[in-house]
Amino acid sequence: MRPVCVLDVVGLTPRLLDSGAAPHLAALAREGFSTPLAGVFPAVTCTAQATLLTGLAPSAHGVVGNGWFDRELGEVLFWRQSNRLVAGEKVYEAARALDVSFTSAKLFWWFNQGAAVDWSLTPKPHYGCDGGKALAIHGTPEGLARSAEDALGPFPFAAFWGPMAGLASSRWIARAAAQVMRARTPTLTLVYLPHLDYDLQRLGPDHPGTVDRLREVDECAGEVLGEARRLGAAVVALSEYGLSPVRRAVFLNRALREASWLAVRDGPYGEGLDVHASRAFAVVDHQVAHLYVREPPLRPEVAARVASLDGVERVLEGEALAAAGLAHGRSGDLVAVAAPDAWFCYPWWLDERRAPDYARTVDIHRKPGYDPCELFLDPGLAFPRLRVAWRLLQKSVGMRYRLDVVPLDASLVRGSHGRPPSDPLDGAVLACSERCHAGDGLAMTGVKALVLDLLGGG
Repeated sequence: MRPVCVLDVVGLTPRLLDSGAAPHLAALAREGFSTPLAGVFPAVTCTAQATLLTGLAPSAHGVVGNGWFDRELGEVLFWRQSNRLVAGEKVYEAARALDVSFTSAKLFWWFNQGAAVDWSLTPKPHYGCDGGKALAIHGTPEGLARSAEDALGPFPFAAFWGPMAGLASSRWIARAAAQVMRARTPTLTLVYLPHLDYDLQRLGPDHPGTVDRLREVDECAGEVLGEARRLGAAVVALSEYGLSPVRRAVFLNRALREASWLAVRDGPYGEGLDVHASRAFAVVDHQVAHLYVREPPLRPEVAARVASLDGVERVLEGEALAAAGLAHGRSGDLVAVAAPDAWFCYPWWLDERRAPDYARTVDIHRKPGYDPCELFLDPGLAFPRLRVAWRLLQKSVGMRYRLDVVPLDASLVRGSHGRPPSDPLDGAVLACSERCHAGDGLAMTGVKALVLDLLGGG
């Protein structure tokens, strides 16, 4: 088999690729071809990656978003890593069935734990019995993560997500990928570069600084591309989605609470969402929201109420859900889609003083919805960076601490994604080093077949 490298440059679009600010990626496209990539719905990381790996729609692979409500557990589960959550044959499983000598490396792609790959690196903290958390990466086989950090220094977790998220994490991942490719020579290497995602959500894709962020991620891509060329590998560079400028947040859960359908449990740490007592609640995910409605007769009323909200474009149910590829038991009974300039915010509290304590922290697993406010430092704090330093000092000496620096002001967010792009030039994109595969277009469901063909020397 011929080596293949798949580079996931989150947030890259056909328009950005052609902007002149990404010379390494543009050269790849000139060498072979590039095309708008017809994405999957919802256009979010976990759903897109599951489709890229399996060639299936969410109704078949089951990853209906970055998170969903588990009806049996009665819990909202976000950002889970188990590979078994993804139904269907993955590309690396299909390739190994064709050639037993095939090897693969999966570097910071999602659903890494338990994946049938030879080498993997993924963020995975350690959790203590006292509620403490030690940031760490996990690697397979044993010792891979340690060898990467010995060579490159500790993985910069603060730059991977949160108010300090930025270039350092993508640069580290790119260098780790080059190291793995050089030392292990995988047949298939999957690499994830999230850098563009951060400021495009903070500031919007139309911000002047986007050009600088594009140049920076292109440099990271260049490091991986150079190693791929040394191996003689075919390269596919793609994105999961493009981001749209937004100017308003829609608070679905507050609307459901005002209608007396959403219930909360008040306590010493603020108001928590009570999913068992709620007749309806929303699991929000950028510009898409899964609405779980306990009683079927209530669904039309909930759908009408949500559809009437400013910033909601439409509400899907029944056959429309199936047509959108979301006919799966994990999906909501209804799915709301935001207007192009809007996004869905998870809060249900009506008084900020009763917000749960985790609302002001980076806590991707506890929050029952995606929260892009985690990308900001609260502008209401007098010295936010000093507060961060103090909290980290508390952590270093073994004290209990809460990194409560995240704002509750949803108006800060300027970019989002999830709905189909208004213009294909602002959606997902694919560039390939092999000209013979050029065509008029490609769907995300076809990427698995493309990679298998490239592996076979096509």
